[in-house]
Amino acid sequence: MTISHPSRPGTALWVYAHPRRGSFNDRLFRAGTEALSRRYEVATSDLYAQGFDPVLGDRDLGRPAGRPGNIADLAGEAYARGELAPEVREEQSKLAAAELLVLQFPLWWYGVPAILKGWFDRVLTAGFAYGDLDPELGVPRRYGDGGLFGRRALVVVTAGEDDRSIGRRGISGDIDSLLFPLTHGTLWYVGIEALGLHVVHDADTLGAEGVDREIARLRDRLDGLDAEPARPFRRLRDGDYRDTRALREDLLPGRTDFGIHLAGDDRLGAAR
Repeated sequence: MTISHPSRPGTALWVYAHPRRGSFNDRLFRAGTEALSRRYEVATSDLYAQGFDPVLGDRDLGRPAGRPGNIADLAGEAYARGELAPEVREEQSKLAAAELLVLQFPLWWYGVPAILKGWFDRVLTAGFAYGDLDPELGVPRRYGDGGLFGRRALVVVTAGEDDRSIGRRGISGDIDSLLFPLTHGTLWYVGIEALGLHVVHDADTLGAEGVDREIARLRDRLDGLDAEPARPFRRLRDGDYRDTRALREDLLPGRTDFGIHLAGDDRLGAAR
């Protein structure tokens, strides 16, 4: 589905991962895409409604499917030959056209639902999302300089827990740390800048007033999104990582938390 508006300044893709019609997430999805369409041309990927198959397999490898080798490299060859499955090519086309990516999902087992993880597995192929070398520096074009460089992303996540239990001292772990594999290991890896998380706490117990409040809060967030700064993750190409992998010992010595991957001495998740 594509929602257009005549005065839009850009394009967006809203990827939605929740199975139930009429749910709180469904209401957020519909209200959010409608609000965003006032300023963007919005394409949507409603993964459950589309019946998107999240399982990466031989059909994603084209002619190289029967050949031994690294599955990511084989999928990259299939991409280069135009042999990916039609549904994957469609998702790549929508993502390539988008300046803004919105990912909406419930927090399940402290991570993304399997259908969204599988969307990453099948859609973010080598050659399309990552894989090239920087010709000047000789380092891989990833972590801030990937194949999807120049795009921004908003993560909208609903959680059944309150802001203390998934806060910085919470028993379930800090939500920013829980989703670091998404904001840094997936989005930043392929060059997409992540904005601060949009978290809905206590989503399972919201009454009618709470639902209306959260819908209004999301609309307000979307209205001001273009002026928001992204998380200042360090880029691989800037030389902060020794041998392209570990942060140099002279930068924030003694620290091992995820916050070291932010430029400067910012704490992870300072902007929410």
